[in-house]
Amino acid sequence: MNKKALKTLEYDKIIERLISHASSPMGKELCRNLEPSDDIDTIRRMQRETHDALSRLFKKGNISFGGASDIRPSLRRLDIGSSLNIPELLAICSLLENTARIKSYGRHDNTDVLPDVLDPLFDALEPLTPLSARIRSCILSEDEITDDASSTLKQIRRSMKQAGDRIHAQLSSLLNGSLRTYLQDAVITMRNGRYCVPVKSEYRGQVPGMIHDQSSTGSTVFIEPISIVKLNNDIRELENREQAEIEVILAGLSQEAAGYLEVIGYNLENMVELDFIFARASLAMDMDANEPLFNTEGRIRIRKGRHPLIDRQKVVPIDILLGDAFDLLIITGPNTGGKTVSLKTVGLLTLMGQAGLHIPALDRSELAVFREVYADIGDEQSIEQSLSTFSSHMTNVVSFLEKADKSSLVLFDELGAGTDPTEGAALAISILSYLHNQGIRTMATTHYSELKVYALSTPGVENASCEFDVETLRPTYRLLIGVPGKSNAFAISSKLGLPDYIIEEARSQISEEAESFEDVITSLEESRRTIEKEREEIASYKKEIEDLKSKFSEKHEKLEQRRDKIIQNAVDEANTILRDAKQYADQTMRDFQKFGKDHVDVNQMERERQALREEMNKLEKKKSGIDKPKVTSNLKPKDLNLGDAVRVLSLNLKGTVSSRPDSKGFLFVQMGIMRSKVHISDLQLIDEPVITAPSMQRTGTGKIKMSKSASVSTEINLLGKTVDEAVAELDKYLDDAYLSHLPSVRVVHGKGTGALRKGVHNYLRRQKYVENFHLAEFGEGDAGVTIVEFKK
Repeated sequence: MNKKALKTLEYDKIIERLISHASSPMGKELCRNLEPSDDIDTIRRMQRETHDALSRLFKKGNISFGGASDIRPSLRRLDIGSSLNIPELLAICSLLENTARIKSYGRHDNTDVLPDVLDPLFDALEPLTPLSARIRSCILSEDEITDDASSTLKQIRRSMKQAGDRIHAQLSSLLNGSLRTYLQDAVITMRNGRYCVPVKSEYRGQVPGMIHDQSSTGSTVFIEPISIVKLNNDIRELENREQAEIEVILAGLSQEAAGYLEVIGYNLENMVELDFIFARASLAMDMDANEPLFNTEGRIRIRKGRHPLIDRQKVVPIDILLGDAFDLLIITGPNTGGKTVSLKTVGLLTLMGQAGLHIPALDRSELAVFREVYADIGDEQSIEQSLSTFSSHMTNVVSFLEKADKSSLVLFDELGAGTDPTEGAALAISILSYLHNQGIRTMATTHYSELKVYALSTPGVENASCEFDVETLRPTYRLLIGVPGKSNAFAISSKLGLPDYIIEEARSQISEEAESFEDVITSLEESRRTIEKEREEIASYKKEIEDLKSKFSEKHEKLEQRRDKIIQNAVDEANTILRDAKQYADQTMRDFQKFGKDHVDVNQMERERQALREEMNKLEKKKSGIDKPKVTSNLKPKDLNLGDAVRVLSLNLKGTVSSRPDSKGFLFVQMGIMRSKVHISDLQLIDEPVITAPSMQRTGTGKIKMSKSASVSTEINLLGKTVDEAVAELDKYLDDAYLSHLPSVRVVHGKGTGALRKGVHNYLRRQKYVENFHLAEFGEGDAGVTIVEFKK
């Protein structure tokens, strides 16, 4: 892809944003070198990688690859058998630890159904945990090796400490004894790695030893007493042995790391590649972008595309078609209407898509794969264009015509501008005709009416315009394909206050054909707006009809089901009645036959008839009960007391008696937040616990004594108890607290080993009346207290 097009279409600014989303130095370098590809398989693979990484970001959140520092020089040193220093080993350790974290991030959850293309990269990661743990156990920081790195190092450092203790002891005795009067200060100091004492300059001959330093004023000399010279020499020797042992330890760690040289190299490559992929996904999330479809037929279908460098709150999405019914699109309209933005949007989204980046457009947007994109877009749009500007643009056009082919996308901004309008328009038509005849996908913006006519009269060429509201003198930035744009110069000038006589004079200067053409465009634009408004209304009506149809179908289906159920119940009920009637009829016939054999027992017959009548009455009552179920109440005023739990039969609601019945049997019942006046015949006592004042005793069925629960504390202390003892006590306490309508309570279990807290939490998870629970905040008990909230 030519560099000029990348710069003209501001591809480099997209790359800068992409670099900011990478977290490792090598990942940023890959982002910096990203260029569009013209191989469709590579493009689709990169798009799929970006898509799968984006899915992981939505599911698991962001991840950093900052530990993937560039350790390639260290790996080359290991390859030739060199030993690494402490920072290099720590860098390898950091890479391996980060590898373990990234591999864990890459594992699929149970909700993941299908694997993605990133699985091989995650699976290839080998954390080498034993090696990283070994390095961490030996190296504390870039300046310190642990004592336990080797037994020899530990022994050396113990000896160094013992020697230092002996020196301090001996020097302390000197400071407090014979040397006291000669010293500047009674302190022990270090000079050139050896223990010394500060002696006044005039007494330097009184203290036998080696002078190692002198103060800036010359009043103090730092002398190593002769009695500790050997001890200082011992320490220096131990220090040399310590450094030699550290070199041995580092060599051992380096040799151990060299055994995994190839695996570490693979880890580094995979981590950097994943950082690169997730940077593309993070950029897509930031731009609210989607994966485009790709084809090799030169077809572009961008749905609600946005220029990625314009604020999302301000940019107007546009729909762009090219390469299907037409391969040349000519965009016309006034300045500042969005023509250049439309041109840049197509070019930039094409470059982004071919670089494996998602584009800020709706899903199922389609892009073509082009080997080259040529763009002649001038940032300076002025009516005072000089010859040099025209020459510059024409130089670009010449180079495009030499190199462009069917696999190229060509973009022109104000083609033919900067010279005589008649010649410029003719030249523009010739250039576009050549590209059109070659089948090269081309987009061009222009002011020339001749190009509008050319687009209307040439197959495979289409007009487009950027909508402009003359009433407000503001562009809407909507791209309208199939509608040629109008300059609106006269309308804009009139709105801005230019006298009508000047505008009329200007109209007389243009040909009738040109004016007629502009009028046709105006008529088309008005018709388009009318049709678009009517289309929106029709779409709204269609949606409303669909909703009504759906509701009607649903209601009809429910009625059908209800009718079938009613018929089935009626048939079952009728069968039952017929079966019962047949049984009684059969029994009656048998009785008549039995009574008629010898003699007729009238009394017995009457008893049988009465029994049959009672049975029929029962059936009739049963039928009446089915037709109209009714519940009656026989309560009397003396049966009710304040606070009784009752059910209001007509409303099927529970409530509490809040007043005594009056002379007509009416009383007030509190049902939640509603207090209603009902008749005593509409009430039914229910056996339900009623919470009363602490001093109340049991007053009737369903009432409980609340003196205990009402005094329940808001906190229980379980410190010192076993899990079984604590759970038993907690069970009773929570029952009392819940009956007392406490919104929440505190359970004090302490921190300790955490066993009691775990047991309490396991018990709370099984309680249905517990809404939720959590550890207390800092300052309220922290991890030693659990806050329990009850369901309301």
